[in-house]
Amino acid sequence: MDREQPVQLSDEEVVVIRDPRHRRRKKPICPLSHTTMDQVCVEFVLPTAARGGSSPDTLQIQVAGNWTVEQVKAQVWLKAVTSNLCPEFYQRFSPDHCILLYQKKGTVCEIYDKHQVFQTLDCIRYWRALKKDVGRIQMVQRPQPTDQSIQYQRYLNQLMGYDVTDVSNVHDDELEFTRRKLLTPRRIELNDRDPRLYCMDPWVTCKPLPQHLLSKVSNGFILVVIHIRTVSQTIKVSIDDTPEQVLSSFFAKTANKKALLGIPENMSENDYVLRVCGREEFLYGDKPLQNFNWIRQSLKNGEEIHLVLEMPPEPDLDVVQKEDWAQVDDCTGVAGTHEQLTIDEKDHERVFTISMWDCNRKFRVKILGLDIPTLPKTSELIVYIEASIFHGQQLLAQERTTSKPFTEEVLWNCWLEFSIKIKDLPKGARLNLQVVCGKQIQTPNSKTGKSKNRLLYYVNLLLIDHRSLLRQGEFILHMWKMPEKNEESSSSINADKLTSATNPDKASSMAIAILLDKYCYPVALPKSRDMGKDLARDVGGGEEGEGGVRGQREMPNHLRKQFEAIVSTDPLHPLSPEDKELLWHFRHECMKHPRAYPKLLGSVRWGKQEDVLATHRLLERSSAWDSSGLDVGLAMQLLDCHYSDAQVRSMAVRKLETLEDDDVLRYLLQLVQAVKFEPYHDSALVRFLLKRALRSKRIGHFLFWFLRSEIAQSMHYQQRYAVLLEAYLRGCGEAMLLDFRKQVEMTEALQKVTREVKAMSADKYDITAQVVFQLRQKLEALQSSGLPESFRVPYDPGLRAGALLIEQCKVMASKKKPLWLQFKRADPTTLCKDPIGIIFKDGDDLRQDMLILQILRIMESIWETESLDLCLLPYGCISSGNRIGMIEIVKDATTIANIQQSVVGSTGAFKDEILYQWLRDKCVSEDKFQQAVEKFLFSCGGYCVATYVLGIGDRHNDNIMITESGNLFHIDFGHILGNYKSFMGISKEWVPFVLTPDFLYVMGTSGKKSSANFQKFQDVCVKAYLALRHHTNLLIILFSMMLMTGMPQLTSKEDIEYIREALTVGRSEDEAQRHLLDQIEICREKGWMVQINWFVHLVLGIKQGVEKRST
Repeated sequence: MDREQPVQLSDEEVVVIRDPRHRRRKKPICPLSHTTMDQVCVEFVLPTAARGGSSPDTLQIQVAGNWTVEQVKAQVWLKAVTSNLCPEFYQRFSPDHCILLYQKKGTVCEIYDKHQVFQTLDCIRYWRALKKDVGRIQMVQRPQPTDQSIQYQRYLNQLMGYDVTDVSNVHDDELEFTRRKLLTPRRIELNDRDPRLYCMDPWVTCKPLPQHLLSKVSNGFILVVIHIRTVSQTIKVSIDDTPEQVLSSFFAKTANKKALLGIPENMSENDYVLRVCGREEFLYGDKPLQNFNWIRQSLKNGEEIHLVLEMPPEPDLDVVQKEDWAQVDDCTGVAGTHEQLTIDEKDHERVFTISMWDCNRKFRVKILGLDIPTLPKTSELIVYIEASIFHGQQLLAQERTTSKPFTEEVLWNCWLEFSIKIKDLPKGARLNLQVVCGKQIQTPNSKTGKSKNRLLYYVNLLLIDHRSLLRQGEFILHMWKMPEKNEESSSSINADKLTSATNPDKASSMAIAILLDKYCYPVALPKSRDMGKDLARDVGGGEEGEGGVRGQREMPNHLRKQFEAIVSTDPLHPLSPEDKELLWHFRHECMKHPRAYPKLLGSVRWGKQEDVLATHRLLERSSAWDSSGLDVGLAMQLLDCHYSDAQVRSMAVRKLETLEDDDVLRYLLQLVQAVKFEPYHDSALVRFLLKRALRSKRIGHFLFWFLRSEIAQSMHYQQRYAVLLEAYLRGCGEAMLLDFRKQVEMTEALQKVTREVKAMSADKYDITAQVVFQLRQKLEALQSSGLPESFRVPYDPGLRAGALLIEQCKVMASKKKPLWLQFKRADPTTLCKDPIGIIFKDGDDLRQDMLILQILRIMESIWETESLDLCLLPYGCISSGNRIGMIEIVKDATTIANIQQSVVGSTGAFKDEILYQWLRDKCVSEDKFQQAVEKFLFSCGGYCVATYVLGIGDRHNDNIMITESGNLFHIDFGHILGNYKSFMGISKEWVPFVLTPDFLYVMGTSGKKSSANFQKFQDVCVKAYLALRHHTNLLIILFSMMLMTGMPQLTSKEDIEYIREALTVGRSEDEAQRHLLDQIEICREKGWMVQINWFVHLVLGIKQGVEKRST
């Protein structure tokens, strides 16, 4: 901008000063389609009517295209006043008393954003498409919420555990703005939703049936037992039959038995559906039987398939409450193009919004001062403010104030000018302010005393708001306190430091006052430049266009090898400045290879407007990404904290759209965490999660609990998660809401009981009979005073639990006093006589356990693709609030410690044959025993490889369990990625994984001897290990995404390095195989050391009460 420049007039205001040497060339007003400064003819239907008349008043106005919506309303109001229309109304109220509505395809839409430029509205595009000369907008009085909607909102807030209508802790209207905008994708999804499919929500997969399951099918046929009331019928069906074909076969076979089965003569297969006995899981739809997860599960476990014939559930149960709000279209909050917003070649009178790309001056912020309610205890401290501008993890500019003595109020009143220009600020750029204290006076250039400086408080402000408007004016921001290393919240600090939310605890938090430059008009970041001009410039200057030369030149062979080497490195490999330069120079070549995108996008200078625009054009014009196959790890990588650009993140989400429901569930935990890395509440990722949850009850169920858990535990992201959860709850239907209410009630009631029990025996490990008696009394009182009769089990929504079996409930002997609870099965069609066992914990953060169990499931799916069944047992576990949650009790399972203890006391740790003998005693025949040994061999191999790769430490005989059918499995994943406990200063992890002499004895080997089973065990381990190595990048990405999101053991990149080392990244397949076999050999040699560790555990276990080992 040469001729005019927003210039600083005072500390508070910047205005546009015109250069008198240049007379502005006026642009003529042209027809609608030829200019951005056009006029639009609109008829406004007013909220008033002429006296004695029934039809509303109308006004026809020529609206300038560059007016804001707020100005349009003001002009309508002014004309109504000057036309003397109903003066008692227009003179009494202001334009803000009314809202603007328009009709689009039978839907009423609200023009919601008062700052939006009129010509960028969706209704303008719509009228143009219909070739309307005059648009029509209705002005109505702003509706007030009804009593019913207020009550409904309270109900939703209670389910969420958060009041989403509370705006006391926001400095703009993004919260409300997003709530309104998410109505549109919700309505679209609800309109497209198949009521019957949603109601029954079949759990299917499209992946081929693994070979190890196919081998259990006889010539492609399986036996299915179909129950109706008290009778049943077994039929033989093909695994390729659909549920409809199964019903046809059943009705054909029982045509003469209808009366006997109690089926009315006029009823046919079309009137019934199939449901799994004892579970709310339906076999419905057009997929073959082999694609249903329950069928696969039954085949895997060698169980009979029992189904119940019943009438389909009523879709009306999923009715959604009608919204009071009018729809807000997706153009809301979108700025115009640079050409629409620029002040260049426009009359002063016709400028109402300025393009940010016209602002050529450097960005600056005025630090006014700090106010703190209570000073740190240490006296004689000095303090300064470090101000940084980030985009994702990329530092764009940084400045700091001088140091001052740390008092209750510290004043600077000084401007910090950054090296970055306003026009170069990208969307999502955040101003990070940090209060740093030290013990000596620092000068801006001083490098001494760095080690004594400590970060005390931090806060972020997005410099461009959710409407794409540059922030202006004064802000008082309540800051977050840096947690101490031993505080519970310290683990999540990496993610917390990214939040743009401010501290809601205003009374006791540090407040910082800042001032940003103020302009005469809103300053908007344009959505784009005119592409025609871009292309002309690109081709002319040889910069970026498809016809341009620079950036598209052929890559020389010697550089191609270097390029390949860079692209093939794993996600943790740092890029050197030379690597980044090479990738950017040959960016067109990079665009042909989707696997190069994370490296290329990590090389973009996001603080340079030209580079950002060039990147966006490349992404828009490239088809390689959309035409490539789905690589989940690659797409997930673009959703981590390093990428803040909305276009990049939308591209990643677009690829995830192709995921089937089963895979969405598999990665849901990480996707929910990735929402923290979005700069704004509304994003492609949030909409993706909302859409998929509204399609599948199963996804919706887990999304509810993942979000509710985060809302309870993460103050930094409460609002964002609450907005998403509310949007989901408003569309999930009454049946789901009722289920959630019952689960929440049960969780809250059990939490209250747990806390009362803990108060009775606070510091004791052992549990007295009196404590158990009081627990049962409390549960009895709860059950008789209004506990839900039944509820869906939060970690397994297909299962419905009924009444508590109070005499089987107890308190477990560990520090947090978890409750061991047994519930009746609520479904009358169940064939299982065992109760539903749940451990209810209060005081432990179960999110890390959830992560490990989820990674085990992903490993299981990787092994399945190679037809390996390693019999992992990732039991149910869910965090349901702030350090509370539920864990599944695996039936017929006990700890290794219990087995050793029950035979010869603590010395059982040294008896190799005890486990072998226990397993033989549990098996009724030699065949069963051999099957159990095989299952033990495979599950032991699976957990050896998994625990080694994940660095799961603190393995002892109390957290390794085994079922009576030989299935070994691990529990309690408190120490991962090599963060091992130490005992008397010495690491307790003497071996890479647990393979003790008693385990080897079950495999028929001892000492240095080998056996056929041990050889098989080694082969299984090697195959499993090599399969995981083929997915190294995925495992690294999943873990690095969790790095920043509150895992106590995951706090730095060094932690993730453990996985790289464990998976022997960079080595050949032969070397990797040798490496693993060496680890197995180390375990054999040092197994006796593990036995010592286990002996210590048994001795301590006797002292602290044996009950704790019943987990």
